[in-house]
Amino acid sequence: MPVQIRAAATGSIRRLTPADLDRVVDIDREISGQSRRGFFESRLAASRIEPGAFISLAYIENGRVEGHAHAHMLDGEFGGRKPVAVLDAIGTSRSVRGHGGARTLIKELQLAARASGASALRTQALWTNESMMHFLAAAGFALGTRIVLDRPCSKNPVEMQKGELDADVSQDLALERISVRSLALADLPSVIGLDRGITGQDRSVYLKRKVSEALRKNGVRLSMLAEIDDTPAGFIMARVDYGEFGETEAEAVLDTIGVEAEFQRQNVATSLLTQMLNQLGSLRVERVRTVVEWNNTTLIAFLDRSGFKPTQNLTFSLLL
Repeated sequence: MPVQIRAAATGSIRRLTPADLDRVVDIDREISGQSRRGFFESRLAASRIEPGAFISLAYIENGRVEGHAHAHMLDGEFGGRKPVAVLDAIGTSRSVRGHGGARTLIKELQLAARASGASALRTQALWTNESMMHFLAAAGFALGTRIVLDRPCSKNPVEMQKGELDADVSQDLALERISVRSLALADLPSVIGLDRGITGQDRSVYLKRKVSEALRKNGVRLSMLAEIDDTPAGFIMARVDYGEFGETEAEAVLDTIGVEAEFQRQNVATSLLTQMLNQLGSLRVERVRTVVEWNNTTLIAFLDRSGFKPTQNLTFSLLL
């Protein structure tokens, strides 16, 4: 996508380029006290590969990058039915605080997100981050209806893998019937069919993108398929995140899980989650998080049984 410059309050807005990386990292380090170079480098690379899926903006004053904002598009993650944009990071240098750069970045993000078909701009923030809370409120965000949950990737003492269950033989045998493996491109029709049966929607474009991301070498995405007697029974999709919402440690994000109605209550979802946690552990990722609507009681109950607990992050939404 060509770099376009738009006049801002006392500066201008344009798309970020790879040449801006060092300056973006410096501004973010000034705010957070730590370097998130890997996150910003990955985000700028992804923006070049999929310009329609990411929005990365620079705030310019006196010919220098003095602020930045990053968002990505969702069109099916976390059970969503409408495209939304998610604000991952925003910041300005101390030298231009009060010049309106951050407010202008948010306004430009809204325009870009709306042009990409988004119905809302969402984000998360730690409830104790008073300055961010104040900024989001001033920008027009309202408290969202979704809950952020997470859990360690390491196995809890009460969690057992196949072959470790000796108290309930019937459950052990049920788990033995389930085979979980990484998704291949050839599995895409099966996954689309499974998802259509679960959601009642055709989300083939979204699922094709997710499978393509999993097969791409840059970035880390985990996508797995569960089978019972060689029949597709469910799937799970997650990615490893290196810096969204101010985080400085690698964290996995579980954004899609589904089980065919015929195979529900047969430990398919548990087997998928267990295998995903095993792989994340091998990647030395310590935690996995997800987002769920407050009234999705069935999913919340499953996640609770699976060791997920509420985090200290609140969700925010700005309708476009």
